Amino acid sequence: MDLSAITRPAPRVPLVATLARVGLGLALVGAGVSHLTVSREEFQAQVPSWFPVDEDVTVLASGAVEIVLGASLVVLTRWRVAVGLVAAAFFVVIFPGNVGQWLEHKDGFGLDTDAKRFGRLFFQPVLMAWALWSTGALRALRDARSRD
Repeated sequence: MDLSAITRPAPRVPLVATLARVGLGLALVGAGVSHLTVSREEFQAQVPSWFPVDEDVTVLASGAVEIVLGASLVVLTRWRVAVGLVAAAFFVVIFPGNVGQWLEHKDGFGLDTDAKRFGRLFFQPVLMAWALWSTGALRALRDARSRD
């Protein structure tokens, strides 16, 4: 697979994809800021009990990562394919926290039943797809694979 597609200037994408990318970026910045401020305790509910790092440290670190990723989605347009791949990977990495919240029956953000916590699990793949599609990363990966 020709991975230079990831580091080349990103190809043009439709306006709707650009708006979706900026929207995702702003949402990540907002979520990251709330990690560090008003929603710290709510986010701590998403840290699985088995995770070896202190809950507050985990929430602060993931909040900082979300702010950087979100800002990168908005301003690093030349690198949006690479940023989209990193954002999708981030959503994969934090998915065990969502599973842990469901399995450990932890309330947070209005997710106060197992059904609500379980339903939320299906939103994570949507976020991954959103990151890949809106940045052109999905198309870049397809193009790289077709060159083989």
